Order: sequence, then structure tokens, then C-alpha cells
Amino acid sequence: MCAEQISIFIENKEGRLAEVTAILRDADVNIRALSLADTTDFGVLRLIVNNNDRAEKALKKEGFTVGITQVLAVEVKDEPGGLNDILDPLSENEVNVEYMYAFANPQCKNAIMIFRFDDHDKALKILAEKKIKVISKQEICNL
Repeated sequence: MCAEQISIFIENKEGRLAEVTAILRDADVNIRALSLADTTDFGVLRLIVNNNDRAEKALKKEGFTVGITQVLAVEVKDEPGGLNDILDPLSENEVNVEYMYAFANPQCKNAIMIFRFDDHDKALKILAEKKIKVISKQEICNL
């Protein structure tokens, strides 16, 4: 029940983000969610897209360094405390969130969050025990 995230290493300079998105546009790849973390010289752009293979091929062809990472896309109740319903049992079981970001989903009344955990399998087990919905790669592509 994993989702795949594309990570792209880009220089932190004017126009580089637009270049990446233009490459994806021209490859007919739709961005579903993204997160950009930067330092002075470079950034890591993390994307959930509708076609990882096409995105990876197009970006590598243009010289970008691209990685694929397993993440979990988790449905979160869109109400006060909804995120804590996810985080509390993970914290109680010593699972660390390495990073997370939101996913826009107009087809669902709940939010979807993308998580990278330090112990992916343990997190997945805890979420299943708590009956918290994890969105599959296929479901993401169909949104």
C-alpha cells in the first residue's frame, strides 16, 4: 500500500522550478502534490505525479538527478485533531515522521497527507491497526 514519490535535486536559482514543471507539462505528467525544501545552493523537489515512469524519463533526459522514494499517502479527517489521530499512535510506538506534506484531493472530504517515516513497515502496521486509510499508488493515479 505504498505510494511513490519522485525527488528531484535542483539548483536554487531563478527559473529552475519552472524548467522542471515545463518538462513535466511537455511529458503530459500531472503533479498531484509537491513539497520543496531548499538550502542556499540547491533544493529537493518532492512530487507525487500521475505517471512516475514518464516523469522520471523526461527529467533524466534533461539532466536532472531523480530518485524514487516509497511514501505513504494517508487519509486524514478534515477536522480539529484529525492529524493527531495519525501522529499520536505513531509517536506512542516510536515511529518518527521524517517529513510530510499535503495532497489536494477534490474528490474526498478528508485531507490526504504524504508521509515519509523512519520505519515504513511499522508505520503501515500501526495505521492498519487503527483502521486509518492508506491510499494506494493506483488510487492516487486515478484522482
